[in-house]
Amino acid sequence: MELNITPLSLPGIETQRPIIIAGPCSAETEEQVMSTACQLAGKGVRIFRAGIWKPRTKPGGFEGVGEPGLPWLTRVKKETGMLVATEVATPQHVEAALAAEVDILWVGARTVANPFAMQALADALKGIDVPVLVKNPVNPDLELWIGGIERLNGAGITRLAVIHRGFSSYEKRLYRNTPMWHIPIELRRRISNLPIFCDPSHIGGARELIAPLCQQAMDLGFDGLMVESHCTPDCAWSDAKQQVTPDVLDFILSKLVIRELAPTTESLETLRRHIDEIDNNLMELLAKRMRISREIGQYKLEHNMTVVQTRRYNEILDKRGAQGVLCGMAPEFVKSVFEDIHEESVRQQIELMNKK
Repeated sequence: MELNITPLSLPGIETQRPIIIAGPCSAETEEQVMSTACQLAGKGVRIFRAGIWKPRTKPGGFEGVGEPGLPWLTRVKKETGMLVATEVATPQHVEAALAAEVDILWVGARTVANPFAMQALADALKGIDVPVLVKNPVNPDLELWIGGIERLNGAGITRLAVIHRGFSSYEKRLYRNTPMWHIPIELRRRISNLPIFCDPSHIGGARELIAPLCQQAMDLGFDGLMVESHCTPDCAWSDAKQQVTPDVLDFILSKLVIRELAPTTESLETLRRHIDEIDNNLMELLAKRMRISREIGQYKLEHNMTVVQTRRYNEILDKRGAQGVLCGMAPEFVKSVFEDIHEESVRQQIELMNKK
């Protein structure tokens, strides 16, 4: 997929990986904003983030200081030379942020999940040259994410990037928001020139998870990181557990291993050729398996048997899962693979029966 996307080209910002955006979850007071910004600037961070308007899940929580906080961001720009970024969710937010000369806007996960809201933002931004970062929607819907990007691009916004902040889950898990790394990876496959940032603060939900998530994002070739950093995180008015001090952030960044995006050594190309050969063999084996599944479907049809044989299905999953462990693979992975294979086998058998 080709969109009209140009490099972010942020004034005074080097584009080498990783581009760092850092600052508190919320702008709380002018003192808190300036203290955090000055400490981060002293650590070499060049883009400062702070939430002026804060969408909350339930009423009664801190919903941000609103427009009175925008002059604080202006002061950050003036006194530190940093670029400043904030979240917008309505055309009114866009108007106020641009009037305050905010350099970068981002759109939050809840807003991206609403096509009407995204179109309203696109209309408000039409004809304006400002970088916009689009977080993934709260639910794992790649098409919805792409749709939001397309709406902004259609309005003439070309300096676009996305932020992977994980996906909401009803179940209790290690992460606040499940990473589902395959979704941003697929987004990059489809829109190869779209920069991707990782938000380890919202994925992890806990400061001890930020460092490994940052490293994983770099290992996957992400372009940048948006990390929540607060001068006194334990006293933060929102999301205290997932914020780190500027000193801790500097330590995390100093330990990152930045790998080459596209090594092309001869040995790697040889290994890739082996992978291609194995993939070809896998496809041939899968095709053979499906042919046999259709033969089984024909037998079931002739003997008036149901397509799904639960006992046999459970036997396959148990046996293959155990084999996967012996071969050094996670049983969940093997189970997922054979569930998909079984689903396709059932589809082909039903298709066969419907033709008779």
